[in-house]
Amino acid sequence: MKVAVLNTSGAETGRSIELNDSIFGIEPNDHAIYLDVKQYLANQRQGTHSAKEKSQLSGSTRKLKNQKGTGGARAGSIKNPLYRGGARVFGPRPRDYSFKLNKKVKELARKSILSYKAKESLITVIEDFKFEVPKTQKMIEIQSNLKLNDKKVLLILPEPNKSIYLSSRNLQGFTVLTASDINTYQMTKAKNLVIFESSVGEIEKVLNK
Repeated sequence: MKVAVLNTSGAETGRSIELNDSIFGIEPNDHAIYLDVKQYLANQRQGTHSAKEKSQLSGSTRKLKNQKGTGGARAGSIKNPLYRGGARVFGPRPRDYSFKLNKKVKELARKSILSYKAKESLITVIEDFKFEVPKTQKMIEIQSNLKLNDKKVLLILPEPNKSIYLSSRNLQGFTVLTASDINTYQMTKAKNLVIFESSVGEIEKVLNK
């Protein structure tokens, strides 16, 4: 699949780049995408939630009333979950939500979402550029030139670039990642992918290991 390479003004440079069909043209696997996104979100959870159970509460353990002859249920402790300030039954405990996912499934998921984006013409390849100093206004102009205003955009760089990152971090719905750090969740969340020309080869290296 060939895609035209655009410049920062949104015009074609006269060059095109070939997107590898083994990455950008496969039959997408929805279940692999689901599993990869599920794992990503699970890994974001701290799992530090905790509630006190009966043995962890401070309070008297004396009987509150006679156990028999009152006509009501027995009340053994002020820490009873039925009382205000009492313990919680089967409350949340600290736990680890992460789970293992095979490397090949994760690769299939990333290839699948890239194939979806390519099929729907939501991938824009732009020639490499850099800023001497961070300039949010320049990034806004580039986004406007590419007709991506008010859209969630994921910009994929070949390597970390602090100036580009700082220029875009205040833009709503605009995310910057390097080719080695792309993940299914961020690509699914973004409507459009903007890929640096030199990033295409880096993506192919990462996903064709």
